[in-house]
Amino acid sequence: MIKYNLYIKKVEEELDNIKNKIDLNNIKSRYIGKNGILTNVIKNIIKYPKEERSIIGKELNNIKKKIIYLIEDKEKYISYKSLKEKDKKIDITLPGIGIKQGTTHIITKTINEIESFFEKMGFYLVDGNEIDTEFYNFDLLNMPKNHPSRNMHDTFYLNNNYLLRTHTSNMQIHIMKDNVPPFKIISSGKVYRKDSDITHTPMFHQIEGFIVDKNISLAHLKGILINFLYSFFGEKIPLNLRSSYFPFTEPSMEIDIECINCKGKKCSICSYTGWIEVLGCGIIHPNVFKNCNINNKIYKGIAFGMGIERLSMIKYNINDLRLYFENNIEFLKQF
Repeated sequence: MIKYNLYIKKVEEELDNIKNKIDLNNIKSRYIGKNGILTNVIKNIIKYPKEERSIIGKELNNIKKKIIYLIEDKEKYISYKSLKEKDKKIDITLPGIGIKQGTTHIITKTINEIESFFEKMGFYLVDGNEIDTEFYNFDLLNMPKNHPSRNMHDTFYLNNNYLLRTHTSNMQIHIMKDNVPPFKIISSGKVYRKDSDITHTPMFHQIEGFIVDKNISLAHLKGILINFLYSFFGEKIPLNLRSSYFPFTEPSMEIDIECINCKGKKCSICSYTGWIEVLGCGIIHPNVFKNCNINNKIYKGIAFGMGIERLSMIKYNINDLRLYFENNIEFLKQF
């Protein structure tokens, strides 16, 4: 791990030579930004042997935390020094200037909570492509041309080939085509569909997870998701597992939870059914394995997907999805 620890030393040396927040932000972006040096190392952890990943992953996370601490500490110092230089004389009789403290956006908070649960269960976090081709977004997921499920997605096309992804399931195909099983992956991000009302927006967030390994079954899928829902909602809420249909899984299921608002007594929030759908899941379809050159005689797979906004709306009793994106500070600071 010595080569990774050198990142801390390099950051310390660069921080010693900066004088303003612009330089500080450049360092932050260079090392831990979306395409930063350390961020890319963490993204590529899946390339290491399976037995080394947990050790390397833990070390990299510790290094990242240390770099974040160094940057935040330097930021405080620059702010203090700037204030001292700007106003050498302070009139202590003047009223104080309040400092408005920001908060994590509720969507980010929900994503972090979900990812934290699955990372503790050994899932590796990866990013997916927001701009992709029909080949990856539809065809390889067992949705060929003229498949009726494509009509449900109302896709934003950029040209004849490229589009804004309609789900995070495209990430599965990229992983399975470019790597050798076993996999245990979780990925979150933005997805896009032509829809807009109190429960839909053209852009929203999903989290996708899947496992490909030998001797994987529906029992593993049920156990993982039931424990996740108990953890996320903080109690052993009643669940309903029912059969469903998705072109990329067979068999497919959806999981409902008992309506948190009425406790199953039926109300407008649950459309007077007593239940609220929270996620879809199933066994990865043999055609998907075939498209990705994975032998379904040796390997089996389970997959699941869920909407971030939907889960947080249920948990925090929010009745209008559009509130998430209107930048209303009075609404956002509640969370």
